[in-house]
Amino acid sequence: MVNHHTPKPRFVSRLTRNTIALILAGGRGSRLMQLTQWRAKPAMPFGGKFRIIDFPLSNCLNSGIRRIGVLTQYMAHPLILHIQKGWSYGRAEFGEFVELLPAQQRTGASWYAGTADALYQNIDILRRHDPEYVLILAGDHIYKMDYGEMIAEHVKYNADMTVGCIELPIDRAQGLGIMSINPDRRVIRFTEKPKHPEPIPDRPDITLASMGIYVFNTHFLYEQLNRDHDLPNSSHDFGKDIIPHIIDKYLIHAYSFRDSQTGGQAYWRDVGTVDAFWEANLELIGVDPELNLYDENWPIWTYQAQLPPAKFVFDDDNRRGMAVDSMVSGGCIMSGSLIRHSLLFSNVRVHSYAQVRDSVVLPNTDIGRYAIIQRAVIDEDCIIPRGMKIGVDLEEDRKRFYVTEKNVVLVTPDMLGQELHRIR
Repeated sequence: MVNHHTPKPRFVSRLTRNTIALILAGGRGSRLMQLTQWRAKPAMPFGGKFRIIDFPLSNCLNSGIRRIGVLTQYMAHPLILHIQKGWSYGRAEFGEFVELLPAQQRTGASWYAGTADALYQNIDILRRHDPEYVLILAGDHIYKMDYGEMIAEHVKYNADMTVGCIELPIDRAQGLGIMSINPDRRVIRFTEKPKHPEPIPDRPDITLASMGIYVFNTHFLYEQLNRDHDLPNSSHDFGKDIIPHIIDKYLIHAYSFRDSQTGGQAYWRDVGTVDAFWEANLELIGVDPELNLYDENWPIWTYQAQLPPAKFVFDDDNRRGMAVDSMVSGGCIMSGSLIRHSLLFSNVRVHSYAQVRDSVVLPNTDIGRYAIIQRAVIDEDCIIPRGMKIGVDLEEDRKRFYVTEKNVVLVTPDMLGQELHRIR
């Protein structure tokens, strides 16, 4: 069941209209292993019909921010196609747009060298749009957030820069930037990916982690990008270079991201590993998941081809098409097969006598007769042969596929010998 709270008004104001959002979507996401061999992490399918990039894009749209740039680099083609098909609307005469900003060596012979350099290489485009505030977003996290509230708090505290932060258990904050703050929520120290994150005062098991979301006063951002560009030893990264340099000299405010209805901890996921991706998708099929995809007050927008409804056929005792405790997307056909506690993306075909349990199956997958799949992530366009068993014998799986620390089996077309990307 889904909780229905009274909707809180969106914070759409002059502040959001005078803001441009830049989504950093050029990263590979190498911890997702072979899932990002042929696509950038923001282009990864998520939640049955979406792509990860749809979440920050939808947050912008729902927050009243209609000027958006998406900075791409690694394996950008799937991401570019998705944005062209699903996000190419907006009224140009009203200054609305979603612009693709690929790495194109605008300021020299190099590609984007870091997150700060990616913005520096597009300063001329920013100047042309002349925003009052610049909202910088990571393109690879799953959450729903009203950016207008964060921008309003940035202005209220007269900050030079505001960092979006989330409170996390220390054991879940590995690999994230950690903020230390004073009682006025001014950032006094920033530690990039520490082994032992510093806890929040009086809360020894909780730390304050950066979400990779920043609000800048525009001219202050220009100054810092230009200064950083001229430093020969800089890695041109916000976390490693920009933030440590400005903490002692300027007002850096920490904005705490909380649930707008309950005031409690908000939903935020970094699906940066195969285990995290598997877990976050399967969370969605729960009775009352933290992330409500059925929220009419904050919809997640996407592009999806027009597909027929999911279909379940055959009703014999040993050959019954059915799904239990699962989510099944459009275009799927369960032909005398059993799906249990799994999430199937669009256009998945599961043939007779096959079984799928505790698994995430990405689009356009074909699962043959008598196949058994459990605790697995099956990549897009896989053809699972008749009778193949995945997740049953992990020692055998390790010889063919990738098995995670939590014994989730990742299967891709390349692992199956289906070399979709081979040049012949």
